[in-house]
Amino acid sequence: QVQLVESGGGLVQPGGSLRLSCAASGFTLNDYSIGWFRQAPGKEREWLSCISGSDGSTYYAGSVKGRFTISRDNAKNTVYLQMNSLNSEDTAVYYCAAGSRISTATVKEPNVYDYWGQGTQVTVSS
Repeated sequence: QVQLVESGGGLVQPGGSLRLSCAASGFTLNDYSIGWFRQAPGKEREWLSCISGSDGSTYYAGSVKGRFTISRDNAKNTVYLQMNSLNSEDTAVYYCAAGSRISTATVKEPNVYDYWGQGTQVTVSS
């Protein structure tokens, strides 16, 4: 049974950092690309980053490039999203998702991901 479980969210002050985790089970990271998305109240789900299952290549949205870093630990079957220099606009529910057919052309599209986690809340506030 494929399962993704996010953790690491919480309340952080502006300028602070958080590291989100996405623990995968039922498959290995080499077989799936893992993407991170977020959704703020009243807004559409926004793609943030992706790490390729096949070669570990990473991709970032312009809004987070240079602030967020995606990585993976194959031994733990876990993907991380290190988030630095957080601001209020980063407040959202953050989701990880797994896809077996992700390409550079479709990496930003939620509907190409096969499995989703339940999400973890990130709140940036003083």
